[in-house]
Amino acid sequence: MAQCPTLALQYTALPETETAKKHLNRNRGSVLRMTMIQQQAGKMGHPLMNLLRLNGTPILQQLQLEEKLLRTSSDNWCIINDGTDTPAIVMGVSGKPSELLEIGPVLRDRVPVIRRFTGGGTVIVDSGTVFITLICNKDAVPGVQPYPRSIMSWSGLLYNEVFRGLGDFKLRENDYVFGDHKFGGNAQSITKNRWIHHTSFLWDYAVGNMAYLKQPARAPQYRLGRDHTEFICRLKEYLPRSVFIDKTVESIETYFSVNPTNMETIDESQGAEFVHSTTLLIRQELEEASASQPKTTGVSV
Repeated sequence: MAQCPTLALQYTALPETETAKKHLNRNRGSVLRMTMIQQQAGKMGHPLMNLLRLNGTPILQQLQLEEKLLRTSSDNWCIINDGTDTPAIVMGVSGKPSELLEIGPVLRDRVPVIRRFTGGGTVIVDSGTVFITLICNKDAVPGVQPYPRSIMSWSGLLYNEVFRGLGDFKLRENDYVFGDHKFGGNAQSITKNRWIHHTSFLWDYAVGNMAYLKQPARAPQYRLGRDHTEFICRLKEYLPRSVFIDKTVESIETYFSVNPTNMETIDESQGAEFVHSTTLLIRQELEEASASQPKTTGVSV
């Protein structure tokens, strides 16, 4: 975003065509808006955070964008994606399909399987999932160190404001819960100067989709062997979807000066060249994993 003033100056020499005028005016508007936001942020003492709100964006596209922003941008970002139109399974960077998935049903039903660039467990996501991602410079939040526990402790405080007065909200073993029922799972990645913390919130879920996932070998202690229907809960039982998203933005604004942005602006400022490690697994990979998979069944979240 910091390149905008330079771009505006470079384009002043373009011919006065309608396209050039529109492009110049858009850049001038972006520069003025950014200047005002930066001045306001300075007065408030808050760092700037770009806010991108999406609706139904495919989770593969979202994850690849997040990876690119983590690696190539120097800005702070919040990405909110209200559901993903196509159901998909998302595994952590070291996840093994043979250990995590019931591959037969996955292949039969042609469920996309994605390996993301962050750690964490395996989830199945769909239109009932709300995704919230925070990408920050290591010094963006006072007192937060670039370590998993420090980041999780701060995120717990942030969401405690969102859910204040609603159920018994807690951060338990890296999960967001009401009491002992999970509704949000987290994953992180930390680089030299930046970190990402992203969450899949279970606004709603289809019980049948859980059959694609195996019982995890490692489960949080508070799960106590419960099956998925006893372990998780739906966020929609606690507050309206739009209220949840709005309250999250309000909580973020206590730490950052928020600058709403859009995909067009990001595409212009970030460029196109980047090699993602977040990938869609091909059918052959799943078939090979299936060949070595013991014939067991189970469910997980």
